[in-house]
Amino acid sequence: DLDVLAEPLRHPERFAGLHFFNPADRNPLVEVVRTATASDRTIATLGAVASRLGKTAILTGVGDGFVANRIYAAYRTQAEFLLEDGASVEQVDRAMQGYGLAMGPFTVGDLSGLDIAWARRKRLALHRDPRERVVPIPDRLCEAGRLGKKTGAGYYAYPAGARRGVHDPSVDAIIDAARAERGIAPRRITDDEIVQRVLCSILSGALAVVETGVCAAPSDVDVAMTEGFAFPRWRGGPLHDLAGRPSSWVDEGIGAVAASCPVTFANLEGADARERVEALLEQVR
Repeated sequence: DLDVLAEPLRHPERFAGLHFFNPADRNPLVEVVRTATASDRTIATLGAVASRLGKTAILTGVGDGFVANRIYAAYRTQAEFLLEDGASVEQVDRAMQGYGLAMGPFTVGDLSGLDIAWARRKRLALHRDPRERVVPIPDRLCEAGRLGKKTGAGYYAYPAGARRGVHDPSVDAIIDAARAERGIAPRRITDDEIVQRVLCSILSGALAVVETGVCAAPSDVDVAMTEGFAFPRWRGGPLHDLAGRPSSWVDEGIGAVAASCPVTFANLEGADARERVEALLEQVR
């Protein structure tokens, strides 16, 4: 918590954050994190530093995951729900590539390292609502030493240092066992449902960061996802895309996401959820 780190400083007004994204030498996104005590001059200075580095900067407040990783956490969590519900690793990745991403969430996880999200889950578990839906599959992979491409195995296998992952039947076995333990009968899931639920889970994350003031403007969510997580620029970003879709499609999507876990996606439940979502998307329009 950068606000906590600032407390003992002699000049807390000179303390703020620069959050880079992996790989830092190539990923264009940087979050300039404003602490509660940071001065305008400090923020302007950090913005200038980011500019001189050739980065695209967005302003964020202090919050778990700041903006981009908070949004990505919602996206990744929904992908895990889809996996548990019946989709395959390859199908989820293929559906999101069909939407326009360079790679799907499970390929991204393997490249960045599954231990990063694993560490976050263990940290959050200390204060987790016991009613929250938590998919055990990622933890099972990590516990088996499958931390992604760097270990030669994650959601995919990487034989002999292969650049691209290949299907691994042992992952299917882990998934099947996890479903059976939780009494989940896998069902057929279409690519359209995958895209709809992923996009509408991003709405949940966007509402969270905008309504708490961590994100300065909804348009910054689109910048963060296109620059930091390679969402297709030609779609304008996930919120811009959602703002142009039929309201019935969005309503159906947020209903499905809220039903997937009423705790994780609690801000999409309730009579006022549609109004809050519409207000958010109207700012993007």
